[in-house]
Amino acid sequence: MQVLRRRVLDRLFTQTRGLCLDHRSRRSKPGLLVDVDGVLLRGRSVIPAARRVFQRLQDAAGHFRLPVVFVTNAGSCLRHNKAQQLSDMLGIKVTPDQVLLSHGPLQMFQSFHEKCVLVSGQGPVADIAQDLGFTNVITIDQLREQHPLLDMVDHNRRPSLTVSPQEKRRIEAVILFGEPIRWETNLQLLMDVLLTNGNPASPHCLNMSTQLPVLACNTDLLWLADAPSPRLGHGVFMLCLESVFRKLAGQRLRYEAVMGKPSLLTYQHAELVIRQQTANQGWDTPVTNLYAIGDNLMTDVYGANSYNRYLKQQLAAPAAKALAQGRGPEWRAAPLQVEGQLATPSATQCHSILVCTGVFNPDAALPIEQGTADAELMEPDYIVEDVEAAIDLIFQKEGFDL
Repeated sequence: MQVLRRRVLDRLFTQTRGLCLDHRSRRSKPGLLVDVDGVLLRGRSVIPAARRVFQRLQDAAGHFRLPVVFVTNAGSCLRHNKAQQLSDMLGIKVTPDQVLLSHGPLQMFQSFHEKCVLVSGQGPVADIAQDLGFTNVITIDQLREQHPLLDMVDHNRRPSLTVSPQEKRRIEAVILFGEPIRWETNLQLLMDVLLTNGNPASPHCLNMSTQLPVLACNTDLLWLADAPSPRLGHGVFMLCLESVFRKLAGQRLRYEAVMGKPSLLTYQHAELVIRQQTANQGWDTPVTNLYAIGDNLMTDVYGANSYNRYLKQQLAAPAAKALAQGRGPEWRAAPLQVEGQLATPSATQCHSILVCTGVFNPDAALPIEQGTADAELMEPDYIVEDVEAAIDLIFQKEGFDL
């Protein structure tokens, strides 16, 4: 850990001194994958550098001068609402197709769209699921109403009367959108569903041979808001769920897919959005260089470096079927498809840029528990002060004027 910390801090001081080096002009435009919390916003306030640089990134007609996708692990809102929030706070026009929320890749999981799915999170989770294509959705609150004897922790919310039976559907899959408000309620009801194979009115079965599919979005352990220190994120809730499941079921909770940064699936989807923007704007050459700007070593940097490794593997061994289908080593994922065809990446590199306006603190200990190979993926290519310095660096390296 100390060796990695020294290398990361060395990058902070050496690379920021040499920003004008490596001036190369390329025919294609670079693509930007920009995080939101801790990079553009801090809680309910916009970071001043973000407003300045994004107003510079648009031409006189209000069009972006290069493809940009706002890639955030937030997932408690609809995409058009997040686009409107960014437009208002940055003083620019952001369209919904430029926003990739943690749950965005769920659009590709069409085999689940007609199944009865239980959704956990906060905000308009039913509307979010329906917007993604799911047609048979049950929320935790609806499940609690259908089975009023299950949620018993809060004495003030315990049912006083037996509720008459309602029509109950067997749950066929679980979607974890983000951290819920009442953790104890969601943990209890999720356990009831997982340990009964989707029939929470039945007794728990602790010797299960199969497990319901679980689709999880956003594994962030921490995120930055207005508080002086980072707040616990959905990744912590997932750790709680995994721990309880292992204790009760005696086995590891398996995920059908994990999405949101740092998952490979999210970066594949982000590149697809970049390609669609390039085509829509009439730019002639495909994007080959991606730059991912974020504030979190464990999600933004790890994810960008993992995707860069994947791109190198694609170049070295394009016939590697598992990678070509977008299957990472830690989860199973549906192939990334464009109009029914498997999408082949056009990018050849994904550079990671870490900013110091969010979770990352150069004076604090690095939160690293992985082995050597994973630790290398948390070494950013560049460390800069803020998003304005990051985009200035990108334009200098690519030989463009900003």
